[in-house]
Amino acid sequence: MFEGFAKVWTPVTLAKKLKNKPLPVMLAGEKLVFFRGKDGKAAALIDRCPHRGVELSRGKITADGCLECPFHAWRFDGTGRACEIPLNPDAKKERLSATALATRELGGLLWVYTAPGIEDTGEPTVPDALTMPGVARNYLEIEWKAHWTRAMENMLDSPHVPFLHKATIGKFVRPQMREGSTMHVDWTDTEYGGRTTSRIDDHTDTGAYLDFYKPNIMVLNIPIPNKLFRMHSICVPVGPQAVRMIIVGARTFARASILNPIFNRQNLKIALEDQAIVESSFPAEIPPAVDEKSVRTDRATLQFRKYYYGTLKPEPTPKHSLNVVP
Repeated sequence: MFEGFAKVWTPVTLAKKLKNKPLPVMLAGEKLVFFRGKDGKAAALIDRCPHRGVELSRGKITADGCLECPFHAWRFDGTGRACEIPLNPDAKKERLSATALATRELGGLLWVYTAPGIEDTGEPTVPDALTMPGVARNYLEIEWKAHWTRAMENMLDSPHVPFLHKATIGKFVRPQMREGSTMHVDWTDTEYGGRTTSRIDDHTDTGAYLDFYKPNIMVLNIPIPNKLFRMHSICVPVGPQAVRMIIVGARTFARASILNPIFNRQNLKIALEDQAIVESSFPAEIPPAVDEKSVRTDRATLQFRKYYYGTLKPEPTPKHSLNVVP
């Protein structure tokens, strides 16, 4: 279950999409269904009835806040407990549970822990700009035909910005470049993942940085004096060649909600610049670092590969695996 993406907290989709009906969502090859109980709290089950395997998302939410299977009307609460087994009053309900996942609603997102059960999962590490007060947020969700690891590396890759994004965000970087310029990329391990910074030649640090939150969140800090402006890119695995991209902007200026579509249009424009390139990657999933040639400016993406193949998808790795070309 959740192969290559197990035992981690991850955002899955936008919380505003979960209303008064079951919400089916695919995550890392597994079908999930979200629903709200009687208390309004979000819950997630594997979208499969334990009785005959039908999709629970085809059912309905009952007045008592349970999710009712459309086949035989078995009912389950947010913990997966069987609440009702029609025509079988003597059924041992404790043996007939659905599979529940620990679920949180934080920062306008629905999160789950990618392992069965709701106990002893800890809590997700949420970037602070998603929950701090006094911050306006705009949300965008799109899907790419790519493996999530390629999308994640793209979000951590600074060297492509002045080239692929030369008409958008890259235009702020290109003036620093000249023939023979050198980009310096640094990486610092953190409790949540890592922080990467970059600069060209001897240009001073601007205060911009990328934070990687394991397993699949990038936060770009855009320095503006006395203001907060951050972009969150979340790469949610869907299938072998499908990734749900959730982009969340957070700002302490221009906070009127009427402005959110303007920020979203710009974010979509940048995302579309990335999409076609990332979708063309072969193989679809990032390979071990030894299988592709890398250089010094790939430091952040190599750190991600080290994490991916060391933690999420461990496999034997050659001793000299970085294959960095000087």
